[in-house]
Amino acid sequence: MDLLALADFTLVARHGGFGRASRAAHRPKATLSRRVAGLEASLNLRLFERGTRDLKLTEEGRALYERAGHLLTELEETTAAIASGGTQVRGRMRLSVPLLFSQIAMGRLAAEFALRHPDVRLEVTTEDRIVDMIEEGFDLAIRVNPDPDEMLVGRSFLRDRLVIVASPTQARVDGAPVPAVVRNNAQEKRWSIVSAQSEASMEIAPVLRLSSMIMIRDAVRAGAGAARLPISLVDQDIADGRLAHWADVPGSDVALWALYPTRRLLNARVSAFMDFLKETFPTGTPEELGAFLDR
Repeated sequence: MDLLALADFTLVARHGGFGRASRAAHRPKATLSRRVAGLEASLNLRLFERGTRDLKLTEEGRALYERAGHLLTELEETTAAIASGGTQVRGRMRLSVPLLFSQIAMGRLAAEFALRHPDVRLEVTTEDRIVDMIEEGFDLAIRVNPDPDEMLVGRSFLRDRLVIVASPTQARVDGAPVPAVVRNNAQEKRWSIVSAQSEASMEIAPVLRLSSMIMIRDAVRAGAGAARLPISLVDQDIADGRLAHWADVPGSDVALWALYPTRRLLNARVSAFMDFLKETFPTGTPEELGAFLDR
């Protein structure tokens, strides 16, 4: 494929017409038109619907523009990084981050990183869905206990675990189900617990079903019931007496990983963010995350 023609196609698509693209790039309109026509001929596809006054992308043209625009930008930035020795921390960086970590920590992390590296255009997308980093153009993803993936590489930077907590005013009655605040999709009727160095269980009676850990923590603080929550989220509440630590949850250890595609050059932006995470969480313990959240 002719990369020059592809670059001219994205230029025209971005500006919405040959005339506007010509004026913006100071390029002859006829050259842009010829290059795009040649690209359409080579692909045997119509990329634009040409009206009397406007120019609109076809469905195929829109798909090509969404993919090609990012790839050309990445190629340009990679070339510039190589030419400059790869040491300049600048350019666009897209992150995919799970919901809970975004809610409790990502705003502050993004702000501190942006202040440290003002030439980086950081974009954070929050979702628990496992994104296709290469197809969707993400530079780095934070994932919880990720499955092995030969297309991705990275490192664990934080660990966490679940504990059962409740309001200090909530009493436990032997033999009676414990009023509990659970996730919307939770189906369990008993919670496994670690008691006296052995595993036991606790019968629960859900009284609230909520969609986020933050909501669950707030409901437990208000005395609605007990809940299973990450220790990092409630560590300071336990220390300050706002919540009581009832039990640990066996087998609940999790690790947060920062991952990037192996097919891409590790650019200075991603390298700087990985170093920033290591500097912020040098030991990666739940208590360290809890202290960060309480700052």
